[in-house]
Amino acid sequence: MLCSRIRTALSARLDGEELPPGLTAHRLDGHLAGCPDCRRWHAQAQALTARLDRAAAHPEDDRAAADALLARLRSASVLPGPVSPGTADTGGKRAG
Repeated sequence: MLCSRIRTALSARLDGEELPPGLTAHRLDGHLAGCPDCRRWHAQAQALTARLDRAAAHPEDDRAAADALLARLRSASVLPGPVSPGTADTGGKRAG
């Protein structure tokens, strides 16, 4: 199973959406159990979702807090990395 397909499904699950056709929760969880790269991506996506939920719950917070959140979102260490078009998906394994 391609990690990019798994990550799309994980994103959908985090958003409360249906899984893509042909992918079951059991298969998704099975892939996560065996793929450290997707587990790492999922943890980062969960953390980002939690931060966004907290920020949305407190719209009265000052501008500095919003600017700090945006700065964290822009940093590569916080955002889950997308799979770039045209790159090989190694299924969570290093190429080479």
